[in-house]
Amino acid sequence: MTIVELLLIAIGLSMDAFAVAICVGLTMAEATLKKASVVGFYFGVFQTGMPVVGFLVATLFADKIIAYDHFVAFALLCFLGGKMIAGSFKKEDGLAGCEASLRPAKMLPLAIATSIDALAVGVSFAFLRVAIAPAAAFIGVITFFISMLGVKIGNLFGTKYKSKAELAGGIILILIGLKILLEHLSDGIA
Repeated sequence: MTIVELLLIAIGLSMDAFAVAICVGLTMAEATLKKASVVGFYFGVFQTGMPVVGFLVATLFADKIIAYDHFVAFALLCFLGGKMIAGSFKKEDGLAGCEASLRPAKMLPLAIATSIDALAVGVSFAFLRVAIAPAAAFIGVITFFISMLGVKIGNLFGTKYKSKAELAGGIILILIGLKILLEHLSDGIA
């Protein structure tokens, strides 16, 4: 996997966290660097850890399904991308679910919910034999900064960009999945 592919996956995965960070930023009277860093930290840590968990679980079963790994990676990325695209078209009631509280009781569920997709990507990484530690760290760092940016944007511009971010993230994940499938299918033909 190239650095560009990993960057696109990291950006795609961070779009859920970005959308939620916008939501959190909406309800803040002032989005300070400290508050934005706290939000980025929660999302970044979980986006780092979940691919590792998915990778470790998948490695236990990789030898049994290695012939189908590219189909699994394609299906997972398309499912996740489709879910994000569908979510981008859902209408939400104002600020429902948005709260500016940065306490663990509020942030942990948000961080877990926005990182479930990263768990599935970790499974894909196991099948693709991606070096998980640097890949997961890279995803976490990208998510950290994108989430900080989301808090600031939410505080400045409101909900205007939430659905566009989810749509872009979904499209990126589907395109990466399609590229993986086409590369493996063309390797089988050659």
